[in-house]
Amino acid sequence: MLTAPKKVINAWAMYDWANSAYNLVITSTIFPAYYDAITSTKDAAGKIISHKVIFFGHEFESASLYNYAIAFAYLVIASISPILSSIADYKGNKKAFMQFFCYLGSVACCILYLFDKSTLTLGIICAILAAIGYCGSLVFYNSYLPEIAAEPEQDRVSAKGFALGYIGSVLLQIICFLFVLEPQWFGIKDESFAPRLSFLLVGLWWMGFAQITFTHLPKSYSPAKNKNQNILTNGFKELKKVWQQVKQLPLLKRFLLAFFFYSMGVQTVMLAATLFGSQVLQLETSKLIACILVIQLVAIAGSYIMAKLSSIFGNFKVLMFVVMIWIGICIYAYFITTDIQFYIVAAVVGLVMGGIQSLSRSTYAKVMPETHDTASFFSFYDVTEKIAIVIGMFSFGFVQELTGNMRNSIIALVIFFILGLIFLFSTLRKQTSLRGMLTT
Repeated sequence: MLTAPKKVINAWAMYDWANSAYNLVITSTIFPAYYDAITSTKDAAGKIISHKVIFFGHEFESASLYNYAIAFAYLVIASISPILSSIADYKGNKKAFMQFFCYLGSVACCILYLFDKSTLTLGIICAILAAIGYCGSLVFYNSYLPEIAAEPEQDRVSAKGFALGYIGSVLLQIICFLFVLEPQWFGIKDESFAPRLSFLLVGLWWMGFAQITFTHLPKSYSPAKNKNQNILTNGFKELKKVWQQVKQLPLLKRFLLAFFFYSMGVQTVMLAATLFGSQVLQLETSKLIACILVIQLVAIAGSYIMAKLSSIFGNFKVLMFVVMIWIGICIYAYFITTDIQFYIVAAVVGLVMGGIQSLSRSTYAKVMPETHDTASFFSFYDVTEKIAIVIGMFSFGFVQELTGNMRNSIIALVIFFILGLIFLFSTLRKQTSLRGMLTT
């Protein structure tokens, strides 16, 4: 196939620009910092003495509750996305599903404007819905990649999406950063107003820029339909058919297994880093936001660097190298005690964060078979990632609840990365074996 026109490629990549504002402001910076601030109990001297909260009659550590809530959101999307993507492939309407989840997530972000100390339940529910909207839309967004980009171009196109996402999210983050840190410039007196305004802006940004994507993305392929088939039943049949194909593809199976384990670590680090900085290291909100901004800027370069390295050394070798860096990051993070050490970790995380996400997506597009059922195949990829996040976030929160120390949660992440590295090595060996068979 030929790569789609530049206008289509740019429109596809713009969805990363649109939704990455959620990923930065809501999951990584202002929302976790704001959530930690309004769920912390302080003594008369202003020292934090407790992070306990009550949610539906049960007491939780605030960070653990947040981890459980996000894990639940990813569990929901992991449960429904295979059915939805199979139906989308069958009906050829993946854009409509993508729009639905986009609007669900962006509206939930807007409603977070109402989140304060008295509306903890509303805030948690909206955070869950926003995560479901974000993840759900990505199922269909990612599945467009093999439809609009020829295989030699997929690394570059995938990296372009991530790079635009980082640029767009940083632009909005800077605007929100000014509201939060310098509220007097805008006549803001209520200290909770600036972060809540940021949540509203994220929803509007996400919904608004997504219109560029929805306007220019082509209608997805729709196979001939049997009118006697029930659409829901056919969705399960399509899913079963894809699973049967996956079982016959040893390289794809091994890669998905490796991706499953290292995603437990990568995604949990990205989702839990801010709460680690605020609760374990007691970093100020301004320092946390500035640190995350550095991560995003470094990640822009990281996504392109990894794409370039993969063209030289191959995708699996580069992924193995990156996972080894992640293992080093976690080991170092376990022992850090100062601001400077946290900044060092953040800079290295930024370098490999964009690279591993972009390269994983394009690697999957390369090893999957040529098919019109791209949404169904990418649902396997997305479900694998979502279940990994569920296990990663739940493990992180559970270990903290069990031991009373968030540092101990990092040990679980190291184990996940090591398992991912082992299965990546197995994938590389299988790839070498298959190439040897083809040349003999």
